[in-house]
Amino acid sequence: MALAVQDGLQGVVAAATALSEVDGEAGHLTLRGYAVEELAPRASFEEVVHLLWHGRLPSPAQHRELCAELHARRALPAATLSLLSAAAGERLPHMDALRMGVASLGLGAGAAGHEQAALRLIAAFPGLVGAYDRLLRGEQPAPVRSDLGHAAHALQQVWGREPSPEHARGLETYLNTVCDHGLNASTFAARVIVSTGSDLVSAICGATGALKGPLHGGAPGPALDMVFEIGRAERAEAVLRGKLERGERLMGFGHRVYRVRDPRADVLAAAAERFFQSGGDAELYALARQVEAVALRLLRERKPDRRLDTNVEFYTALLLHGLGLETALFTPMFAVGRVAGWTAHAMEQASNGKLIRPDSRYVGPRGLRYTALEER
Repeated sequence: MALAVQDGLQGVVAAATALSEVDGEAGHLTLRGYAVEELAPRASFEEVVHLLWHGRLPSPAQHRELCAELHARRALPAATLSLLSAAAGERLPHMDALRMGVASLGLGAGAAGHEQAALRLIAAFPGLVGAYDRLLRGEQPAPVRSDLGHAAHALQQVWGREPSPEHARGLETYLNTVCDHGLNASTFAARVIVSTGSDLVSAICGATGALKGPLHGGAPGPALDMVFEIGRAERAEAVLRGKLERGERLMGFGHRVYRVRDPRADVLAAAAERFFQSGGDAELYALARQVEAVALRLLRERKPDRRLDTNVEFYTALLLHGLGLETALFTPMFAVGRVAGWTAHAMEQASNGKLIRPDSRYVGPRGLRYTALEER
């Protein structure tokens, strides 16, 4: 009996996990028992890492220990910095450099266990992202500091200066919001690789390569570009109607999984509101909210049978731009948060001990006969 083929494994349950649940029908995202809107605005990123790895929030002593472990691993190896410098000389895209930098972290790792490798990876990601961006700008990597939390450290590595508490909290909420999201393509890639008995650096390198693809990495940049294109609130109706009439997609709206509003959009909308009220570009924030309102009205008017609500990309773009990050850094900064989930899934899969090896259905020809090269 032939097995049914599900293109893209759509609807196929390939793993049991205690890490996150994505309920697309109800619009819920649960992280180790916590709703994302409960956890992301309040927790530190280090707390979320401990939660994903161990299934519970850390005690004060456990939190201090994890922070110390991460701080001790922040500095990048000299060989990694040389590689990033060579990549900057070639003007490679940020995600290519990040993938190459991740692979280089295997240098000197020896036979480190999965958790030790995971600590090294999470600690190194802000440096990989920040150092490469600075090298592209003709600047030297920023000094590594051990007195900053993970989110503040990530911004300091890009800017070379300590961020304000408001900037650090805005990015921390973002990193917590995107830290894990079910069995997405990059997470699945990490689980497949580690299921073979391979090491964690290889698994996270594969996950980074999967995230590089535009069908997975999302489009927060274009969502912001649309707001800039509109420019003034009174133009929103005409510009958005024109896009819909030409069959164009409104970037930042609709999601493959969520049939209602993406809960991560609500978390980041609240984070953006807090940030912009504390000194960000209030006019841009007001414009984005007006564009969102018009877009939702037009989508419901033209496609009443579909729920095309605001997704995480829209407020990702607004928040990260407000924090002063260039569009080219949006996906790499996403990876700074998502590596927490990647490592947690890889370790969960490794503890399972099962090789991921799905079947396939052959649809090619049969019965062909070989002919010698000189007879063809």
